Amino acid sequence: MTLSRKKAWTVLYWNVVFAATVVCLGLTLSLRQMHAYDMLIVKIGREHNVDPRLISAIIWKESRFDPVRTGQAGEIGLMQVREGAYREWEEAVGERHARHELFNPEINIRAGTWYFARAIRTWSIYSDPIPYALAHYNAGYSNAKRWAAVPHGTSREFWNNITYPGTQRYVRDILARYRGGI
Repeated sequence: MTLSRKKAWTVLYWNVVFAATVVCLGLTLSLRQMHAYDMLIVKIGREHNVDPRLISAIIWKESRFDPVRTGQAGEIGLMQVREGAYREWEEAVGERHARHELFNPEINIRAGTWYFARAIRTWSIYSDPIPYALAHYNAGYSNAKRWAAVPHGTSREFWNNITYPGTQRYVRDILARYRGGI
């Protein structure tokens, strides 16, 4: 069976319209998901003196704003909070929650932001503590401390000392999203 030229163009036109509609719906849903937690991020960021744009960049990298995401090492939720960090947060704020409550966006953002704010304070001896805090958040304090112990003068040189390629990408990607690079 052959189609006339006019019929073929009509079929092609409607396929393009359909594809464009699907793409637009997907983008709309993605943007909606990304901004679903804006008010919560702003509120909690202000409570911990962390720029909400930085928290959003971390959430984007960690979970792409998927509140039920789980990681290979047991990380949970939007900020991919590990159980150890969660327990430290519980102790610090004097609350107890079941582990599954980390899937609750508010609890997850509270715990993750508290942990990250503490990392920023830990590395505040540097003029730009954010790359150090991001490495700490991603790979742990002991690794960040080891990388910081190598002589360096700038956060860029610190970044070059990171021996885990995944952590280098992590820091680079978040800083690029947050402020355009290292």
